[in-house]
Amino acid sequence: MTEIKLSFSANNPPLSVIAAAKVAALTLSTDSTLTSGSPPTFLFSNGLKLHGTNVLLRYVGRVADFYGQNAAESGQIDEWLDYVPVLSSGSEFEGACSFVDGYLLNRTFLVGYSLSIADIAVWAGLVGTGQRWESLRKSNKFQNLVRWFNSISAEYSTVLDEVTATYVGKRGLGKPTAAKAKAKEQQAVNHHSKNENGDTNEKGKAGSRPAVEIDLPNAEVGNVRLRFAPEPSGYLHIGHSKAALLNKYFAQRYKGHLIVRFDDTNPAKESNEFVENLLKDIETLGIEYEAITYTSDYFPRLIEMAENLICKGKAYVDDTPREQMQKERMDGIESKCRNNSVEKNVELWKEMIAGSERGLQCCLRGKLDMQDPNKSLRDPVYYRCNPLSHHRIGSKYKLYPTYDFACPFVDAEEGITHALRSSEYHDRNAQYHRIQEDMGVRKVHLYEFSRLNMVYTLLSKRKLLWFVQNGKVDGWDDPRFPTVQGIVRRGLKVEALIQFILEQGASKNLNLMEWDKLWTINKKIIDPVCPRHTAVIAEHRVLLTLTDGPEKPFVRIIPRHKKYEGAGLKSTTYTKQIWIDYVDAESISVDEEITLMDWGNAIVKEILNDQDGKITHLTGVLHLEGSVKTTKLKLTWLPDISELVNLSLMEFDYLITKKKLDEGEEFLDVLNPCTKRETAALGDANMRNLKCGEILQLERKGYFRCDVPYVRSSKPMVLFAIPDGRQQTGLK
Repeated sequence: MTEIKLSFSANNPPLSVIAAAKVAALTLSTDSTLTSGSPPTFLFSNGLKLHGTNVLLRYVGRVADFYGQNAAESGQIDEWLDYVPVLSSGSEFEGACSFVDGYLLNRTFLVGYSLSIADIAVWAGLVGTGQRWESLRKSNKFQNLVRWFNSISAEYSTVLDEVTATYVGKRGLGKPTAAKAKAKEQQAVNHHSKNENGDTNEKGKAGSRPAVEIDLPNAEVGNVRLRFAPEPSGYLHIGHSKAALLNKYFAQRYKGHLIVRFDDTNPAKESNEFVENLLKDIETLGIEYEAITYTSDYFPRLIEMAENLICKGKAYVDDTPREQMQKERMDGIESKCRNNSVEKNVELWKEMIAGSERGLQCCLRGKLDMQDPNKSLRDPVYYRCNPLSHHRIGSKYKLYPTYDFACPFVDAEEGITHALRSSEYHDRNAQYHRIQEDMGVRKVHLYEFSRLNMVYTLLSKRKLLWFVQNGKVDGWDDPRFPTVQGIVRRGLKVEALIQFILEQGASKNLNLMEWDKLWTINKKIIDPVCPRHTAVIAEHRVLLTLTDGPEKPFVRIIPRHKKYEGAGLKSTTYTKQIWIDYVDAESISVDEEITLMDWGNAIVKEILNDQDGKITHLTGVLHLEGSVKTTKLKLTWLPDISELVNLSLMEFDYLITKKKLDEGEEFLDVLNPCTKRETAALGDANMRNLKCGEILQLERKGYFRCDVPYVRSSKPMVLFAIPDGRQQTGLK
């Protein structure tokens, strides 16, 4: 093994390099005799030298796998390494802390979902300022930054305490930053330590992390092969997303391989449309895979395996009617066909292959154990006849394997080491292993995780298909649907979905999750960056005339987000007459001073009503020198100009009215009669530039996603309301 010596000047030890090497368990000898101002250097036993803090950090990062999961993440890490010197700049220190604090609002790590040398470099940069950082840390002024800093300090307290005690305290830069004793004790008991955001690290290495670190049984780093295997009979929904992301997590953690396999064994339900959209959804989730395969690729070999089992007496053809077969299985009664000769079974098998009238009456069953308490082992069906054409291979076959038969075989054939399955398959695990045993193929380890269930939500593809076929929704990407395309179209950021699912980890506990939690995570992601716009409800809007307002309209350029430059600018027109919402007009009293947002104060002098008592017009005067702190009402408004944009604001509710269906309860009995509400509104002229998919906030009205952008004045833009975690059910 190559030995490495770290050389540096005694008055300027490279804290980040030393800390990174300690966390990575990289053995270094040190030499602090370099002259002042010399860059830190790695001297290798073979004579090679590397110079400079960032160069050394990147070396450690590559060796210890702390340098990102892909080229993009490595680039982000490089940006952070370049930013670190700002932390040691006296005049810019607090501003830099504020920037990092805002960046960490919805993040556990600076880059991706695992510790990187970017985290270590910024951590060391803060520690290196000594008392300046300690004072800010104790004040808790920057809560996100303190949370992140404390998490790293606690997670790696054993090595980082040593670094601070040796190098920071020695330089007189404040007291060593020791992690709490409790964290040390926890680390001694269990090297899996959970941080404040619910993520964990094991010895500093990870991919996208569930809330609790878990292991795959008998898994070896570099030798894990996984598969995500959706059936192409619908679009990917939030439940499937959990399986996909957990497969991604394990593949990254064990440096393994992940394939996508379409389990296309039921031509009655499957189509190329579903294949194409599943691939789109997988890409949306950021799932990287090695290859795409299809169970139908293995149909010839599956038929050979079935014939092999028939000849060995481990499978038989049964013509018992389906309902009678189900009852016999429940009662443990053997079929009259169970002891047919091999010759008889082969004869009937050929009828099944031909799809003859006689063959259509039959199915192939495995001869397992009709007396086993686990009913899945009571001679399960392996093949059924189906004359329908297959979406990939046409009418070549008249019979198709069941999932229970095909999956164990294809998993083994494709070299899968670990198959992730939701706990609803628990009783069929024994069947899976028994079938592999009868086939004589290599054993695959099964790993269970709990199915993700959401309140007021149907995840059955059969039930979702009913809504599509009966016109209750506009398609599989309808914003009321729990499909990936549906919830993204409604305004959910994929980052929020990933964070929500990975926080649950691979728990085997059944859980019924609230949508509010997911939308709350989403709000924290979109609020800091989405632009602000203004709208008034078209119906009953009220005109406010400012008698001393500008005789000629004028325009000002203002930020679209006061705290985020990246949102850009917008133009606001100031006029003598402005529109306000009727509900706001109802709240105003004569002679009341109000604040017109992005303008200033005004005093309402007159309120006119019609014969029914409804407000028709307001008159007021500007009072721009007034204090916004003294007014009760802060109102949004729009200028009375022709450039305003027609809007259609869409709100959505759950498709069913019950949180969870009881056993045997029919979903048709709890359909929500009102799941969509449309409200006409007017928006500011800047909204003409919004593109499909952009997210914005209509001030005082909530968050929206642009579904149909501006085309012409006569066609309204369509904005979908995005829940913010405080949604009330029941549209009127």
